[in-house]
Amino acid sequence: MSTKQTKYSADFKTKVVLELLEGDLTLNQVSTKYSLPPKSVRNWKKSFLENAYLAFNIDKEAMKNREKLALKQKEINELHRQLGKRTAELEWASKKLSSLDYNAKKVLIESKLEEISIIRQCELCNFNRSNYYYKEMQINDEKLAILRAIDAIYTEIPFYGYRKVHKKLLEDGHVIGINRVRNYMKELGLKVIYPTSKIKTTIAHPAHKKYPYLLRDLEIIRANQVWSTDITYLKIPGGFIYLAAIIDWHSKKILSYKISNTMDSKLVIEVLTEALNNYGTPEIFNTDQGSQYTSSDHTDLLLKHDIKISMDGKGRATDNIAIERFWRSAKYENIYIQEFKTIKEIKCSMNEYISFYNNNRFHQTLNYQKPADVYNNSIAEQLRRVA
Repeated sequence: MSTKQTKYSADFKTKVVLELLEGDLTLNQVSTKYSLPPKSVRNWKKSFLENAYLAFNIDKEAMKNREKLALKQKEINELHRQLGKRTAELEWASKKLSSLDYNAKKVLIESKLEEISIIRQCELCNFNRSNYYYKEMQINDEKLAILRAIDAIYTEIPFYGYRKVHKKLLEDGHVIGINRVRNYMKELGLKVIYPTSKIKTTIAHPAHKKYPYLLRDLEIIRANQVWSTDITYLKIPGGFIYLAAIIDWHSKKILSYKISNTMDSKLVIEVLTEALNNYGTPEIFNTDQGSQYTSSDHTDLLLKHDIKISMDGKGRATDNIAIERFWRSAKYENIYIQEFKTIKEIKCSMNEYISFYNNNRFHQTLNYQKPADVYNNSIAEQLRRVA
């Protein structure tokens, strides 16, 4: 039985998004309040922010849309013409192929043809694909015994991967290579049971440009030489919130930070803008390859200020070690030892902690100096040299 999809008015969507933007409730809490899927609310927010500028440019955008629609209609008409031609050609070729005998059809089907799948080739030839795939299969006693042994190991220890299953088989007296074990587990459809993975805050966008990592073997000797940034998530009752921060590599000072109930480009742009306004510009700005940081909005802002862009290697969190160490300190020294119930509580706590971290906390890698002192002294020294 099909269910009719609920349609929401623009006024209702606007009301929900504005409440989310206020930042007092998590995404999950807003979604639960209005009985909505979190994904829908997230998409509404994204659409709202992307199109906010239209409120001040309605006539110009309407003209652009009319021109685009006219161009698209022309393209559609041409596609319809080409489609009609190709349909007639396909019907003619299909009739000719259907008239061939069994052996001729089977010979025509190519297993390595990338453009047309085997299933589609069989349909075009009017050939039963089960006849193409049919091969007489026999499992010898040795393989059957190993399959049963693998199944028994998996039943007892479902968190063993193929490498450990292979070791167990060898221990039990079976003679088999590790690749065969992996293939047999795939054949049996056995998948390792892992603990729930952590939330991903780094999701690359395949269409965005990636920049090289510039910090390898670089001697960092002054403040504002290298900044880096990252996003981490914090768990509270009702959902997750996200913390983005920018750190100066030389002094380890946190230059700007923001907590948000959604993880998007708006979050990282606001953090970067605040740091630039308050501390000037670094020579190099390092991020991971997440879509928020590779977006044109973020990279264009850096390039506008003549800042060199550096990005971690794929899967190399250690390339951004300065901010990763700060996350660890913040969580073990503040987040994990308290129980936060609201976003306001965690914002207040993080404000106090970062103030303590910058101005009062002794930092071992700075010879037990404080980040704010190291930053200020470095800037003062640079100004003296210029003077």
